[in-house]
Amino acid sequence: MRAVIAEDSVLLREGLTRLLTDRGLEVVAGVGDGEALVRAVEELAAGDGVPDVAVVDVRMPPTHTDEGLRAAVRLRQRYPDLGVLVLSQYVEEQYATELLAGSSRGVGYLLKDRVAEVREFTDAVRRVAEGGTALDPEVVSQLLGRSRRQDVLAALTPREREVLGLMAEGRTNAAIAAALVVSHGAVEKHVSNIFLKLGLAQSDTDHRRVLAVLTYLNS
Repeated sequence: MRAVIAEDSVLLREGLTRLLTDRGLEVVAGVGDGEALVRAVEELAAGDGVPDVAVVDVRMPPTHTDEGLRAAVRLRQRYPDLGVLVLSQYVEEQYATELLAGSSRGVGYLLKDRVAEVREFTDAVRRVAEGGTALDPEVVSQLLGRSRRQDVLAALTPREREVLGLMAEGRTNAAIAAALVVSHGAVEKHVSNIFLKLGLAQSDTDHRRVLAVLTYLNS
């Protein structure tokens, strides 16, 4: 099996290379940023063929946000047979969802701090290289939570989403009515519908307007 490692920490990259090599995988490239990962896979694809798996960190230079995961998504779109195992300290929900939704074959997402055994990690690399999956339960939990939040907001009409967006800006019903050029009563009706669709029942202890805005922001 041929593997590519994308990790900006030199020590960790060399450690992963040694670990995989000792267990029978051939590490054909080790790079420190997302663009270098894309170039490395392209060069390998033009020569000996697409590698079996890429082990990719999420946050790499230059901005240390989501360069690795974005590069992985690009590579999966271009080379669908390339297995991608994300190994990170973080769950980057947007691109993780895109990566996992693109194909159920040959993809994994593990959290560094939750890998308890070396064998567990190397087994995951091999499984992804062979077309299987390797997902940390915490990753699944967070992505399912994002999906549920999106499903809740999907029940809102475009106008209700507008109203909720203005609520999130801190505007009163009167200010929302003026911004949308509708009556105060129409805004009250939209707000009531939003509470109903988000499952926010009237309560003496909870502020429904704040809860609705939090749901919107968390989505």
